[in-house]
Amino acid sequence: MRADGSVRLGIVADTHSAPNEQGLFHLAAQKPDFILHGGDIGDLAVLERLAQIAPVHAVRGNIDVRAFELPDVIALELVHGGRTELTMMLTHIAIYGSRIRAEAAKLARAEKASVIICGHSHVPFIGQERGLTIFNPGSIGPPRPPLPILFGAMDLSPTAVSLRHFDCATGAVWTP
Repeated sequence: MRADGSVRLGIVADTHSAPNEQGLFHLAAQKPDFILHGGDIGDLAVLERLAQIAPVHAVRGNIDVRAFELPDVIALELVHGGRTELTMMLTHIAIYGSRIRAEAAKLARAEKASVIICGHSHVPFIGQERGLTIFNPGSIGPPRPPLPILFGAMDLSPTAVSLRHFDCATGAVWTP
């Protein structure tokens, strides 16, 4: 975290080897401290491109069958002044429709995570259930009409957490 206790995370998923070029431009404009990739990366060169914007943490998705070096789940702690401010869990599949899958909730609790970040469905989603916040940034990869092409961001300050979706074409905040 930054000295003032804040951090900005860029959040992407489902690049499928072809991240949206305008989306990458707008993601870079957000000046994230880190980028989280929720899986279905495809060609791992995508991670190198993202790393040109900010350091990347990524998990394996269901299409990443040859990405043995990537974990299925990562627990991330945001620490400031020696104190954990927020623990998140990054995984590819965590929701079924609008519900948190039982195994994802169990894993999050085991990691003491209060936020789950995922991908898989390509459907942008922010929700709360069972004391957990869930965030799916949607897909920044090839179009799947009628779904939008989006990326996400999380801003954490000493007093608040903000989750948003951004339209890859315009860079504007996206709302359903």
